[in-house]
Amino acid sequence: MNSSKHTELANHAWSVADLLRGDYKQSDYGKVILPFTVLRRLECVLEPTRDKVAAEIERLEGNGGTAPERLLKRASGQSFYSRTDLTLKKILNDPQHVAANLGQYIAGLSENAREVLDKYEFTQQIKKLDGADLLYQVIGKFADLDLRPGVVSNHNMGYIFEELIRRFAEQSNETAGEHFTPREVIQLMVNLLVAPDADVLSVPGVGRKVLDPACGTGGMLSAAEEHIKALNPDATVEVYGQELNPESWAICRSDLMIKGQDPENIKFGNSFSDDGHSREKFDYLLANPPFGVEWKKVKSEVETEHRSLGDSGRFGAGLPRINDGSLLFLQHMISKMKPVDVNGGGGSRIAIVFNGSPLFTGAAESGESKIRQWILENDWLEAIIALPDQLFYNTGISTYFWILTNRKRADHRGRVVLLDAREYWQKMRKSLGDKRKELGKEHIAEVTRLYADALAVAEDSEHPEHGKVKVFRNEDFGYRRITVERPLKLRFELTEGTLAALAASKPVEKLERSAEFVAALRPLVGSTWATKSTALLALKDAVVAAGLTWPAGTPFAKAVRDAIGVRNPEGEVQKIKGAPEPDPDLRDYENVPLDEGTEDYLKREVLPHVPDAWIDHTKTKIGYEIPFTRHFYAYRSPRPLADIDDELRSLEAQIQALLSEATE
Repeated sequence: MNSSKHTELANHAWSVADLLRGDYKQSDYGKVILPFTVLRRLECVLEPTRDKVAAEIERLEGNGGTAPERLLKRASGQSFYSRTDLTLKKILNDPQHVAANLGQYIAGLSENAREVLDKYEFTQQIKKLDGADLLYQVIGKFADLDLRPGVVSNHNMGYIFEELIRRFAEQSNETAGEHFTPREVIQLMVNLLVAPDADVLSVPGVGRKVLDPACGTGGMLSAAEEHIKALNPDATVEVYGQELNPESWAICRSDLMIKGQDPENIKFGNSFSDDGHSREKFDYLLANPPFGVEWKKVKSEVETEHRSLGDSGRFGAGLPRINDGSLLFLQHMISKMKPVDVNGGGGSRIAIVFNGSPLFTGAAESGESKIRQWILENDWLEAIIALPDQLFYNTGISTYFWILTNRKRADHRGRVVLLDAREYWQKMRKSLGDKRKELGKEHIAEVTRLYADALAVAEDSEHPEHGKVKVFRNEDFGYRRITVERPLKLRFELTEGTLAALAASKPVEKLERSAEFVAALRPLVGSTWATKSTALLALKDAVVAAGLTWPAGTPFAKAVRDAIGVRNPEGEVQKIKGAPEPDPDLRDYENVPLDEGTEDYLKREVLPHVPDAWIDHTKTKIGYEIPFTRHFYAYRSPRPLADIDDELRSLEAQIQALLSEATE
């Protein structure tokens, strides 16, 4: 079937929109069109075995028994079946009872088919259509839609359904980004994920399992299957997914049903708290999880798994901030990689879309940093590709592909590719939400080729795309977060302010004769001392002379020092047990690359400027971040002032000319 036929059939289904206009919002057309398309396809698929199923029901239930589901599925030859002889055309023959008969028709479908229609809230749509006197006309439109397998194969039905999904997503582009990833972005992502395995996938009888744990409407799964089938039409591809949004789940599951695949592979629910594929491992994993979405609703379950299972669970490496679960998705996917066997076989590849946050968010030893460290130290990160901004429907921010695998090529081991693809795009003729740019076929081909040749391009300084690719060692992204201390230096003075601070300190307030204590010191207001010992001696003498007792103990002496001490670069260095006391106000932090000694860094970068600084090694932390933008930053000198002046004068002249025309 050619593309024009796909479009013709999709147009036939979408023509129902003309009937819905006025009673439905444009963004809600899909709530009617998609489930009716599914129902019509299921009807057409079941038609050849309808009599066989009816006979099986008659045989098994004739004596009051109940026909087992597995036998009815076997009789239908599908993963679903219908227990009634109703069809959309038969329902049209009884115009007075259309809604009731359609309800009976749906009730007679197998549970897995009803479950899909329930997630579409199909019963509510039937009531709404019936109330608006539209139900009969809508059924008439779909009863004429020829979706028989002999006319439309499963593969071609997937194209038609995908076209309807795309239109639905574009009509509701204010939320499309939550459920729908642009097709050309998926195509590039699948290329980078699968292309390195082209030789292996061409082997006769090859089979692959693919998972998307945030599958939305299933676009990525469809594209992955299509790509593998293009390499080897005889390959067996099983797709699996999980989705939290009911309508998106229904669309994805419908897509599998109408393609003749197992819809049970698409699970409903939250991948973090209710893993639908807990015992499965996969060859390929890909996802476009929602950006910056908090995981507060599943906080208890995730934290419990993190604490109780540790490294044997999914989230042992660490937990990110509560307001962004992106790195939880990645850990979840990593847990489902197939192990590599002793002969180098097995293993998995992962592709995931992130915004910039997972690259660098989180200080050293934070949850995010620990997750990055875990990934890099296990040598799983193969590459990160920066994409153009404004590619997605609901956000204009910059995005990145992360590609991971536990079976890197020998020449790639211990290294990570950073590829800058931000300039590979073309302007769209018409914007869709925040999507103003798209990847053309030539851009997808160029980036795919550049990715395949990345190591060679990075080593060839003469290559025209050399500046687009950089290769780093895993440890290049690690650093030590050192704490640089400087000594606390004080001079001492008694002023009205410092005396008031001393009087307000807790050790002085607790004295039985605190007011007399403060009064005894007042004659010293205006005095200054260079050292702590001379200051304390002078204060003590004044108190004793007034007939009072100077309290003993370190806490009291520290309270006095803190009250009358004033920071001064030339002041006395304060000490604790003979060692300089650090000044919290002068404390600084430096990130030192892992392959450089911290003391060497201190001597080179710090001591020439502050000779009395030192490192508090007890506070040193290990961190990992991937500063992608910094590595590709290119300095651009500002325009010469003369050029700017000339342009301003030219603009002023144009303004004056326009003003002159306006006043004539």
